[in-house]
Amino acid sequence: MLQDPLFIVVAIAVIVVFGILMVGIGGFAKGGEFNRKHANRLMRWRILAQALAVVLILLFVLFRRMGG
Repeated sequence: MLQDPLFIVVAIAVIVVFGILMVGIGGFAKGGEFNRKHANRLMRWRILAQALAVVLILLFVLFRRMGG
């Protein structure tokens, strides 16, 4: 499975979503100017990255079921 390029892309997408989520949670926990300035932008980035990751996961499952 590690040789499958789509699996690697899916894994990278999931890691990106996790990274954005951690930065957002960290900013929220710390509060202050960073949170006021970037909280909504990080949330939009996370939603877009998460949607892309879900689409890639669905494509991966579809291709695996087709035998590819």
